[in-house]
Amino acid sequence: MFGISGEHLLILSIVLLIFGPRRLPELGNTLGKAIRNFKDAIAGVEEANYRKIEDRPAQSAIPATQPPQQIPGDAKQP
Repeated sequence: MFGISGEHLLILSIVLLIFGPRRLPELGNTLGKAIRNFKDAIAGVEEANYRKIEDRPAQSAIPATQPPQQIPGDAKQP
């Protein structure tokens, strides 16, 4: 009917026996907060990665015909 099978009812009844009716709302609230914090953390990681890519300076392309420039004070001078 609502996607609840006999296995689901059995699991729900065992959880109800273990934790009792008073602690079930508390467990549901805690589980909801944990899932929400996990989603926020994942979104924060994705946002940080996006910012890291966005803030990266653009690399300038050096033409292949231009020889590399010598660094002043370099020991390997021609």
